[in-house]
Amino acid sequence: MAHTQFTELNIDDKKCLRSIAKSSIDYGLQHQQALPINLSDYSELLQVDGASFVTLNINGQLRGCIGTLEAHQPLVKDVAEHAFAAAFQDPRFPSLTRDEFEKLDIHLSILTPATPIHFTSEKDLLAQLRPGVDGLILQAGYNKGTFLPSVWEQLSTPADFLKHLKVKAGLNMNDWPDNVQVFRYETISF
Repeated sequence: MAHTQFTELNIDDKKCLRSIAKSSIDYGLQHQQALPINLSDYSELLQVDGASFVTLNINGQLRGCIGTLEAHQPLVKDVAEHAFAAAFQDPRFPSLTRDEFEKLDIHLSILTPATPIHFTSEKDLLAQLRPGVDGLILQAGYNKGTFLPSVWEQLSTPADFLKHLKVKAGLNMNDWPDNVQVFRYETISF
């Protein structure tokens, strides 16, 4: 299980964060900005700085996904801003419409802090990966990409996961640059 204070999120906290995400998108449809958050309205845990990704699906198809890898603001605010951004600012998709809003499936991932993986080769790295558990950040110079642990559902082998992550980071899937760094994190997803 992820080692973070957010492992303590209870059912009510999760319902609250889901509600914030949905409300922020609804607010965005009306006001073209994220839902304003008054921190004192929320539990202490939701006021702790946290890193989140908000993934939007319609009929099982990706409709937007935006997040951050490092905690820099209170979790409840992070979720509100990323829900809005996933709906209206993901460059892969047009802005969400009111009709689409009614069909949305909202998925939240709260990230643990990323830690470096020490490896001697690509083969060594592959042997250390934990399918279904690890989210990865791959960086080589200015090239950088990440996959959440949920991506293991589509790319179930470490080799496939890593190849596609290299492509996402702007690298050739068969290359292994000398300056590659890889970090792992886990998520609490709901």
